[in-house]
Amino acid sequence: MATKEEIINFLKTDFPQAKCIVEKVGEQSSIVKQQIGFEQMRPGGTVAGPVLMAVADYALYVAILGEIGIVSLTVTTNMTINFMRKPISTKAIIGECNLLKVGKTLVVGEVSLYSEGDPKPVAHVVGTYSIPPKKNQLC
Repeated sequence: MATKEEIINFLKTDFPQAKCIVEKVGEQSSIVKQQIGFEQMRPGGTVAGPVLMAVADYALYVAILGEIGIVSLTVTTNMTINFMRKPISTKAIIGECNLLKVGKTLVVGEVSLYSEGDPKPVAHVVGTYSIPPKKNQLC
């Protein structure tokens, strides 16, 4: 397991390009926030889909690190997103993640994405991550 502070420090040094803020790391869960500005918009005045997917992916990664510890090569193997409504373009995007299954090699989780302050989700994501085998583990 890793604490919120350990995860934040790891992400600052090993993943500094990520723009999300870690709000909470809980038992098989996380909450992250992404501020929205011009760079995150797409034509039509809405938040770009890739931004929403990035927030969901980050929320999953944070929740997994909180559960298994800092394992940097834990990677996304699958992600499905359902866009449900237009996000509020002037509000941050909040990603609330819950892990559904934590196995030895795979983790499955879901993320609900919200415009900050609005209780209705803008998207729902289900993702699977692969945990690399330990170096001394036999196949």
